[in-house]
Amino acid sequence: MHQADAHTGTGAGAVPSDATSSEDTLELRLTEELLALLGDEPAAPAATDASALVGDPGAWSPVTTSAGVLRLVPVEAARDLPMISRWMNDPAVAAFWELSGPESVTGAHLRRQLAGDGRSVPCLGVLDGSPMSYWEIYRADLDPLARHYPSRPHDMGVHLLIGGVGFRGRGIGTVLLRAVSDLVLDNRPLCGRVVAEPDLRNTPSVSAFLSAGFRFFGEVDLPDKRAALMVRDRAHRDHL
Repeated sequence: MHQADAHTGTGAGAVPSDATSSEDTLELRLTEELLALLGDEPAAPAATDASALVGDPGAWSPVTTSAGVLRLVPVEAARDLPMISRWMNDPAVAAFWELSGPESVTGAHLRRQLAGDGRSVPCLGVLDGSPMSYWEIYRADLDPLARHYPSRPHDMGVHLLIGGVGFRGRGIGTVLLRAVSDLVLDNRPLCGRVVAEPDLRNTPSVSAFLSAGFRFFGEVDLPDKRAALMVRDRAHRDHL
């Protein structure tokens, strides 16, 4: 649950009173009870194809944005590790992702996802043919994050790292976050919400999510950070 540039309460899971409905409170209670039965981490549903959990972002159609044509390309460690590791060693990124150091550090992080059950799919964001961002598209309701907020079935999550320094500070993070969350909603019809949990200290990231149509749901205490829980609702996607 590490996020950096444009991905970056009173205790764990606290949310503002005006953002919490009785439905959300009930869902939170049920989630905690289920997790107590299942153990520390939500169990993934049985699936013959791991892509059934998240889908295949590499097959999603490219999207034209004001910054250029964006497409998601699933990570191949042998091809992409040197570049992603270099991005992780950028001081502005390392402060939030905590994956700086030799390539083996980032490599271990990627391998855990690539060899996993498909709950999280690491991707490159390719803008007009140039790889410039790293994404993790994941099932938030099957992630340990689900213990810290009132999750709903099929909630999806996104992590974003803007890799190229020249792409930062120009509003591109906002453009890409809106585009990718739209891609998720378009390609995962059972998903009602896209969530994110940038570090609360990463104000540029939080601002980018707000500008991309996410709403601030509350602060959550995660094992490695205090995060801002951001939510983009399918029902309100055209109004924010």
